[in-house]
Amino acid sequence: MKPSQLFGAVLAYVCVANGAVLERPAGPSLSPPQRLPRALDEDLRLVLSKEATISYDLSDAPRWSEYHRPQPGTIVNVQTELDVQRVVQACVKYNIPFLAQGGGHGWIGSWHLGQNGLLINLRGLNKTTFNAERTQALTQGGALIKEVIDAAYANDAQIITGNCNCVGNMGALIGGGYGNLMGLYGFSVDNTLSMNVVLANGSAVTVGPEQNADLWWALRGAGANFGVVTSAVMKAYPMPKARNMAWTGGLFYTEDKIEQVVQAIQDLVLREPMNVFFYYVTSGPPAFEPTVFVTPFYFGTEAEGRAAFKSLLDLDPYNDTTAYIPYDEWNTAADTFCIKGGRKPSYGAGFGTMDPATWRQIWNEYVEFLKIPGTGFTSILTECYSLTYAQSINAQSSSFANRDVRFNGAAIPYYMDPAVDGAAEAFGEKVRALWRASDGFPVNRTYLNFGFGDEPNDVVYDTSTQRLKFLKTQYDPNNVFNQWFDIPPGPVPQIAVS
Repeated sequence: MKPSQLFGAVLAYVCVANGAVLERPAGPSLSPPQRLPRALDEDLRLVLSKEATISYDLSDAPRWSEYHRPQPGTIVNVQTELDVQRVVQACVKYNIPFLAQGGGHGWIGSWHLGQNGLLINLRGLNKTTFNAERTQALTQGGALIKEVIDAAYANDAQIITGNCNCVGNMGALIGGGYGNLMGLYGFSVDNTLSMNVVLANGSAVTVGPEQNADLWWALRGAGANFGVVTSAVMKAYPMPKARNMAWTGGLFYTEDKIEQVVQAIQDLVLREPMNVFFYYVTSGPPAFEPTVFVTPFYFGTEAEGRAAFKSLLDLDPYNDTTAYIPYDEWNTAADTFCIKGGRKPSYGAGFGTMDPATWRQIWNEYVEFLKIPGTGFTSILTECYSLTYAQSINAQSSSFANRDVRFNGAAIPYYMDPAVDGAAEAFGEKVRALWRASDGFPVNRTYLNFGFGDEPNDVVYDTSTQRLKFLKTQYDPNNVFNQWFDIPPGPVPQIAVS
């Protein structure tokens, strides 16, 4: 594989961390074709927009990973925000479990939507529009990150998004929302001005700092547990194309430099325009040779970027594919690899330090797992961003609880054969345990969008957990929204008195 191809393959694994390199298998038709009440279909056909469709074929809502994926009996491809409300109302009426899907990249292994359930496919809601000043943008709930970036670039603006084009922008946002520009502007949840949401009772509300303030707090960090966000107004930042450029790309190292590279990243002081990712990946077919890969990012000139990352460049990477490229191309190296399919049971963890000895152990586990036939596209990644600006924002301003976590890692096994599931799960658990053993936190921490699905609430919601449980009693007392890191309704949180 050429270095440029390897760079693209590596970036694929960022896509929540997302991508596949094989042909997408044909989606299976559901058998029997329908297990939901026929009256539900009849009701929906009367109230949905004429462009909306109803399907019983899983290929109409493909997912990034087939591992323990949702198996709905009906898929409704909505085209308007009112369609979403009508579907939720019908599901409530007939007591039908449901799930809303944007990009289909949520990788948890604990989905439990079966053929007695319904999936709301939001992909028809994919527009992003700007105000005249280009300081605000309304983005719909099914828009992919690529669609949002393209709209922003065409309007000489920037919006905080994630780093993979094929991920649903809203799903990334309501979990917190890391991204290339967060050192300058904060998390996605910090850049949201209002949301349109369909609640568990089927009502549609607008939520913002002055409207439904408790719900506003909950949605920004745990949104999937409180409603279906059909659109959001985001901050936008005017930026002429000539300045909308960054230096980024790949630095490749031999495995004997693992300890040096890890220590350099640990010691690196990330200023606002910077972030850095660290990976274990392979060279791809046919050899699938494991290698060490780093992607520096600097929003500025190449000279500024090289100076900022001098400590990594001084370690003599065996290949350097970095370049100075425009905003709408920062993520494009991964586009070919965003085809969905395959099995990817992924395990994440947050940690405060990059420990060289730990990463040597993880390398050994990685090389051992690659001996299993068909696992050559497996990867391990860690993301590190500048947090100074994000941490200047009140940590209690939203339910998102990861502002103090410096590194977020994910072990992403990738294969096609379900017989490998057990070995892949054991591998992911081993890597996660190694991270946790040296994470520097008194309790385990995991970014919501990187979790496997077996984490208790306190691990993914941290100090927000008790308030979220209480707010569930108000906004979703029957726990309708229970698919994504379920938050059971709970009592009023206890307030410590000093």
